[in-house]
Amino acid sequence: MASGPAAGIVLVDKPPGATSHDMVERVRRERGQRAGHAGTLDPFATGLLVVLLGRATRLQRYFLPLPKTYRATARLGWRSTTGDPDGELSQTGAIPERLELPTGRVRQRVPMTSAVKVEGERLYRRAHRGETVETPEREVDVYRAELLRQEGDSAEFEIECSTGTYVRTLIETLGDAYCEQLRRIAVGPFRVESAGSEPLAAGAALAFLPERVLDGTEAERVAHGAAVPAADEAEGPLRLTSEGRLLAVARRRGAALRPEVVLA
Repeated sequence: MASGPAAGIVLVDKPPGATSHDMVERVRRERGQRAGHAGTLDPFATGLLVVLLGRATRLQRYFLPLPKTYRATARLGWRSTTGDPDGELSQTGAIPERLELPTGRVRQRVPMTSAVKVEGERLYRRAHRGETVETPEREVDVYRAELLRQEGDSAEFEIECSTGTYVRTLIETLGDAYCEQLRRIAVGPFRVESAGSEPLAAGAALAFLPERVLDGTEAERVAHGAAVPAADEAEGPLRLTSEGRLLAVARRRGAALRPEVVLA
């Protein structure tokens, strides 16, 4: 059994064809620890998965909102029934004249191939049975969408967006185009180039959150789930640490910092 921290994250570079669940299960078996994810990828996609280990699975809520960065290859002059290479493909030969993707606040309709539940069942299960239903819409943020290159019927983009964004749906806004390849290269501060390296302890993995260092008395209270007086902290989540150890993640409520997740 591989050694590792009691609570932390491991960065995985998912290959094409595998599901995110497959990769999480592989990490769980290899490390002999409970494991969870901080955002999935479609089977055809590759790239960065942030896998949570041990007690860090309780920290999922703080990793899920991190922005995602993708490299997406659009096949131009073609259409796909699913917006990706797993659907039925048809060639139109109509190359879009403008290769500009929408940015800012974007409203998207959830595709039938997604894992979103409608009436208690995941949409992709209905799609596999050949069913179609009206899917919900959601608003997402596309912070950046740069055209990196175009060669013939292929165009590559780098896209930075909020969690929950369907990149294949963005590509379909070009017109006759579908997302032929998709690779996630970053999740917040984490890069795919670091995949396969040693796990990060929970405290280091959450370094993107502000920190409040506790004294001995405060640390003891927090370890038992009790609140401590707030100072000038903002209302967002922050790390509560003592002697270099992450004890909890808390949120300001009035004049107190109340732990949401206690690790100590």
